[in-house]
Amino acid sequence: MPTPTPGTPSLLRAINDRAALEALLARGPLTRPQISELTGLSKPTASQLLARLEQAGLVVRDGIREGLPGRTAGLYRLNAAAAHVAGADVTPARIEVAVADLTGAVVGVHTLPTPGRTGVDVVARMAEALDGAAAAAGLTRARLDRAVIGIQGAVDPATGRLGYAAHIPGWHVPDLVARLAGGLGVPITIENDVNLAALAELAGGRAAGAGDFVLLWVADGVGMAVVLDGALHRGATGGAGEIGYMPAVGAPLMRDVRRTHTGGVHSLTGGVAVLRLMREHGFRGHDAATALSRAAADVGTTPTGARTATDAGARAERALSELASRLGSTLATVVAVLDPALVVLTGDVLHAGGEPLRARVEQHLHSLTIPRPRVLLSSVEGNPVLAGALQQALRETRDALFSGTAP
Repeated sequence: MPTPTPGTPSLLRAINDRAALEALLARGPLTRPQISELTGLSKPTASQLLARLEQAGLVVRDGIREGLPGRTAGLYRLNAAAAHVAGADVTPARIEVAVADLTGAVVGVHTLPTPGRTGVDVVARMAEALDGAAAAAGLTRARLDRAVIGIQGAVDPATGRLGYAAHIPGWHVPDLVARLAGGLGVPITIENDVNLAALAELAGGRAAGAGDFVLLWVADGVGMAVVLDGALHRGATGGAGEIGYMPAVGAPLMRDVRRTHTGGVHSLTGGVAVLRLMREHGFRGHDAATALSRAAADVGTTPTGARTATDAGARAERALSELASRLGSTLATVVAVLDPALVVLTGDVLHAGGEPLRARVEQHLHSLTIPRPRVLLSSVEGNPVLAGALQQALRETRDALFSGTAP
């Protein structure tokens, strides 16, 4: 049996400092006695800890707490300005960036339209987007500690190149992450956009506390994120979850699929396919989400399969049942391989289908599989890709700051 390695004084201080910082992050301003109680430290040790964190710029005084028994106690809070991070969501049409302080509060946002722009240096494009968000937060880009970029693709860890993203010009360069980090002067992480949506769901959405779940995203394209034992599963080339390219029952078998938005699953459940299906049943709209929302409004939430009282209701029932059958068949393959406890539905199209579509997808899925995971609509508000990017950037930054306070 190996002999345990005793903790050094600096290691113990770092552990105590992190515990105090995590408490302040979770609970807000606290007094020294409260920090002592929450961390299990003596009051003199808690006083030394707070002095050390205050000197490091991670903690600031925040007035006093009155009205309690005993002497008036001074309050301490996390210094929100001790670090700032950026999250970015990159699509072919725009780059949306948000900047958050150390507490996670968003302090600046900026959107850089990029429609049809080709041949533009990706570093220059990201610099313009980050500069705009930093300026909105009253900062410069040099003040950003880290940036996480969400994109409709995945970086192959073996080659450093972006794949599954032929529709986003300018990003297919060697050593993409290193080139961006060097050109921008900011540590950079690039992550698949659907993976980031799953991180947002894990942090504060339907998947909070879930160990194994999958997140299905349907908008113009189709994507999936896989979370196993609470961690993203990216695969050997970063392509885990690219199910749009997967063969599907009822779709022509496509070989050598390379182009974006191709493949069997996409041909049946992608935005164009959903819009076509809705129109076949008489529901119009300029995009799939609009047409599907009109169909969903004409049916109830119980997927009985019976004809409803009105012609519109009957057509809506057939349209939603057909789409739910396609989605359920796709998910059945995933469930058979991964056996997740939960399936989360998100993306513009699936949100447009709402509870009527969710209920029918769950019914079709459960009719095809032995495991019967819950199927839930995402509860993350706003842009889930940005939310996930900020979550990842904050986690990495806090890990570095909270673990490096004690020499």
